[in-house]
Amino acid sequence: MYIKKQRLLTPGPTPLYPPALHAMMASDMHHRTEDFRKVYRACLADLKEVMGTSNDVLMFAASGTGAMDATVSNLFSRGDKVVVCVAGKFGERWADIVKAYGLDANVITVPYGQAVQPEQVEAALKAEPGVKGVFVQASETSTGAAHNVEAMGRAVAKTDAIFVVDAITGLGTMPLDIDQWGLDVVIGGSQKAFMIPPGLAFMSVSPKAWKLGESGNLPHYYFNLKKEKKSGDAGESSWTPATSLILALGEALKYVKSIGMANLVKNAEMLAHATRLAAGKLGLELFSAASPGSSVTAITAPKGIDSGVIVKEFRSRFGSIIANGQGSMKGQIFRIAHLGYFDFADLFAMLAGLEIILNANGHTVQYGAGVAAAQEVYAQATSPVLK
Repeated sequence: MYIKKQRLLTPGPTPLYPPALHAMMASDMHHRTEDFRKVYRACLADLKEVMGTSNDVLMFAASGTGAMDATVSNLFSRGDKVVVCVAGKFGERWADIVKAYGLDANVITVPYGQAVQPEQVEAALKAEPGVKGVFVQASETSTGAAHNVEAMGRAVAKTDAIFVVDAITGLGTMPLDIDQWGLDVVIGGSQKAFMIPPGLAFMSVSPKAWKLGESGNLPHYYFNLKKEKKSGDAGESSWTPATSLILALGEALKYVKSIGMANLVKNAEMLAHATRLAAGKLGLELFSAASPGSSVTAITAPKGIDSGVIVKEFRSRFGSIIANGQGSMKGQIFRIAHLGYFDFADLFAMLAGLEIILNANGHTVQYGAGVAAAQEVYAQATSPVLK
């Protein structure tokens, strides 16, 4: 009770992979040297490998939103008809970006906690054959919901539109078969499942997307996909790169390759499954019960308790940082992350702390009930009989 270790339990930034942190200390390296070019080329190649795509992969010194902005400004033209799926705050960001660039957006909106259905996308495409692009979040972390991007991708692939997926929290937490599902642009960020600090955005770009970009006429400068592709092929970034973060990413990608991307996804899925079971044992309701994702679990605060109280008590009692709801959900839900450098010991500790906080604030639970549910998931997953 006198020593409190800070623990990040948020869906970004996430806990740092220690060797990646150590690698950042070698960042007194000039970015226009062959030493750095080797690191840069390796990162781009390893990103392609762990993302599982033959498409081009580009990287920017930016948050994930930079890659979202780059997609619109490089591939589209003013007045292009697009479909935007909005199921939370990050879907709303897609809508804001396409409108800022003057695109003609058909915004499909569902209530927070739900997911846009593939049938809705398919209907929108049939109603307007001239659609140039469809935008969605693989994982809507503001609500804890996940979209069926496989079914959506297959629907979009039948048309001339490109499918643009914000997978910033989807990569490493859910299966994403980029090439087979027709995911034309897939966007990721460094501070999520890739276990390093914020500041790097990356994206895969399909031949179909490049072709659309040939007619794009929106203004852009820093975020120039063609320029970045040419520079990347030469082992460099177009502009001064975030050297320390790229060194860190190189180490993190080695780690992901060593355990396998499929196992990184499975780790998040098991943690999410265990958290959902534990929440039920503690009399708590999931906010996105119909379509829960594995990057984060959004839990509705018990009646009479502001979720902000739970967030504050995690920090004051245990030095742990969890996420409140955003926008209209603030005070209504709290969110526990599972992506990246999280393990079951982290989950056991979080659930034990949650039980203490709930009891202290009038929501009576049996100590150990939630932890036991998670322990059971772990025990079954690691049972020799099941191996």
